[in-house]
Amino acid sequence: MVETADIPILYSFRRCPFAMRARMALRSAGQRCELREVLLRDKPEQMMEASKKGTVPVLVLPDARVLDESLDVMGWALARNDPNALLPATQDRGESDRLLALIDGEFKFHLDRYKYASRYEDCDAMEHREVALQILRHLEIQLQGKNWLFGDHPRFADIAILPFVRQYRIADQFWFDNEMPLPTVRQWLHRFLVADFFTAVMEKRKPWQAGDQPSYFPA
Repeated sequence: MVETADIPILYSFRRCPFAMRARMALRSAGQRCELREVLLRDKPEQMMEASKKGTVPVLVLPDARVLDESLDVMGWALARNDPNALLPATQDRGESDRLLALIDGEFKFHLDRYKYASRYEDCDAMEHREVALQILRHLEIQLQGKNWLFGDHPRFADIAILPFVRQYRIADQFWFDNEMPLPTVRQWLHRFLVADFFTAVMEKRKPWQAGDQPSYFPA
């Protein structure tokens, strides 16, 4: 039986990009949750009962509905309250969806094989870095003349995509910061890394165990 509470329960992992974007949307919406930080190598039984996928984020709503896709968590939170106008404007929705599909699909495929090449048989990390770089050129074009993908403030696509570009940088930070030939993407990522809406969701928390006192997010 799925556990329920008076407020949503969020199973999360601090460094997971899918969980990051869910937390940013929840924080922007002002949606308070009980946050349960998990270790992905030791997933709590309660999380697995809620979602057999075994991935984060998992959001258990008070009515026992379960959202276990990060974009669904973002959409649910922002549909309830969007004070920072993160949801895409009508005229931008098609391009926003296209960029999200590109990053969540093809880019993520190559990112994993670049960052974690040892996990894959006969995998050339540099080949996958180059293909991922070509995908990022779509963002470089979209960002021309703007601080964010769709204007002068971050929108849904920015906070959904940026955690994965952050992962791309982590794979070889020196190369990304000094040699990666997409300067506007580099500046966009730096703007994100120092922004309050990112730093505020990266607070370290101890892994949750059954019986712990609730820990809330936003704090």
